[in-house]
Parts: sequence; structure tokens; C-alpha cells
Amino acid sequence: MEYRWKFLLRLQHIFFLLIFILITYFTENYFLDASELIWSIILNVLFNIGIYYLVYYYLVPYFYLSNKYPEFILYALICFLVSSLFRILWEPAVFKMDFSREGYYVSFLYNVYISQGIVILVASFLGITKDKFLIEQDVIDLGEEKEQLYLDLLKSKLSPHFLLNTLNNMYANSFTSSEKTSDSILQLSKLLQYVIYDSGKEKISVIQEFSSLKALAALYQLKYNNQLDVTFDIQDQEEFDIVEIPPSILLTLFENALKHSAIGEKEYSFIRLSCRMEYSELFFEIINSIGKYRTNSAEIGYQGLGNEAIIHILEKFYSGQYDFYSGPEENDHYKIVLKINMNG
Repeated sequence: MEYRWKFLLRLQHIFFLLIFILITYFTENYFLDASELIWSIILNVLFNIGIYYLVYYYLVPYFYLSNKYPEFILYALICFLVSSLFRILWEPAVFKMDFSREGYYVSFLYNVYISQGIVILVASFLGITKDKFLIEQDVIDLGEEKEQLYLDLLKSKLSPHFLLNTLNNMYANSFTSSEKTSDSILQLSKLLQYVIYDSGKEKISVIQEFSSLKALAALYQLKYNNQLDVTFDIQDQEEFDIVEIPPSILLTLFENALKHSAIGEKEYSFIRLSCRMEYSELFFEIINSIGKYRTNSAEIGYQGLGNEAIIHILEKFYSGQYDFYSGPEENDHYKIVLKINMNG
């Protein structure tokens, strides 16, 4: 993006240089023959490049952009008068200019004043607008960086606390002949594979997202001796291999359900998750119990960012193509519904 702006700014300078050459040609071809006209154009271009860059790179940044408007106007006027006077004196002295016809000398003066005024005005205008463009571009870049921060936070790594707890559980189980140890290692490796490899991508397949989601659920089940009431109803497995979504959206919604349902802490707590494809639309739904208090998010491992961040990412990738609902239902239940049109 920065390269594009630099290219456009250079293009402006080149375009004005060509315009100035044409102005010089059409204003001085009445007074000079062909060979002297070429030298006049070359010398005037070199001279006015200096005036142009003096205004563009010095007067505008040091005076106008510093809110020293009177000084800027004064120095710009001095540049105009000095450059005009210089041309009025040196051009007739260097070239054999034909002022024999009535009004030619006055026309020459007018042409000099107009062309020098154009140089000063254009250099001032482009110098001022350049900074405005760059400021606007900085705002756009900051917006993009903010969006990327949302993505990066949603793709954040497992917390060290969670890793330590999981490894400690593995260590304790390793002294007995228990399948928990191998299962824990398997599920943790799936989750780490997702964090290290998949979460850094712009989009991953739905089946990859579900793999990490199931791995997180399996670690929970191992922690609570497979007593948790967590059910998955996932259909259209073949289509989920093809359909791609931004990573961590579904995982974060599931993690929030784990955190707020008090599952493992409260009797009769539950989570019901379903997902299907229907007419090129992805339907994802979670219904869970509502706990009277939140479980410790550090033990869960993922730091959920809430619905605001999810909606922000959905707007970036699926603006106008999704429906999202999140709210309480009857009987102390909570419901999340996400529908995305994948052909938008």
C-alpha cells in the first residue's frame, strides 16, 4: 500500500512536469525559433524544478503544515516574484526574443507571471494534499491493523496455565496404566497443531475447525472423567472438507459456551452443538445451560473475545452474507445461531 501511494505521488510530479513543458512551449514559441525554443524549455524546466521542490518540500512542511500561514503566504509570494523577475531578466538576455510586434513584450510578461504562478500554486496544492492523503492512508492502515489484531487475538495461543495443567494431569496419569495419558497427548497435539499451523491462515476448512473444537471438548471430558453432557450433531461432512471459514470463529463460540454453561461445575449443565450445510449456507447452532457463575477462563485455555469480535470478523469476510443471534432462551438456556451464505 505504501508503494502504491509513493508511485501515485511520483506520477503527479511527472504529469505536472509534462504540463509545464507544454505551457512553456505554447507561451514562448511566438518569440523564439525552434532551436532556441528547445533550450528555453530545458532551462525553464530545470529552473522551475528547483522552485517546485522548494515549495513542495520546504515551504509547505515547515510553514503551512505547522500552521504558520502568514509566513507561508509571504515566502510563497517572494518565490513567485523572484522567479518571475529572474526569468524576465535572463530570458531576453540569453535568447534572441522577437518583441518587434506590438504587445509581444506585455504578452511575454503575462506568460511568465502565469506560468510561475502555476508552478507555485500546484506545488503548494500537491504538497498540502500529499500529507492529507498520507494521513488518510495511515487511518486506513490503522483500521486494517486493528482488524488483524482482532484476528490475531481470536487465534491466540493456548495459555501457559492451561498447558501446565494438562501436562500435570498427563504426568499424574503416567504412573498408572491409564488410557487418559495417551488420549490427553493425542487431543493436546491436535489442539497445538491447530494453534501453530491452522490459526495463522486466513481461512481453513470447516472440518479443520471442528477437529480443534472436538479436541478441546475431549480435553474437557478427560478432565471430568467423561461425565460432561456435550453432544455434537454435525452433518454434511464431505461438504465441510471443501467449505472454508476464518479460523477460530466456531471455536471461540464453543469456548464461550464452555465458559458460561458451568459445565463440569453444575449438575444438569449441558452443551448441544449442531452444524449443517443447506443450499450453500452454513448453519451453526449452540444451545447451552447458563451457570450462575463463570468458570475460570484461564483453565479453559482460550481467552474468548466475545460476540463483538466475532461480528467484526464476520463483517470483514461476509458483510451482508450472514445472520448472527446470541441471547438467552427459556429455562435458563442460552442460544447462539450463526448462518453464513458461502456463495455471496
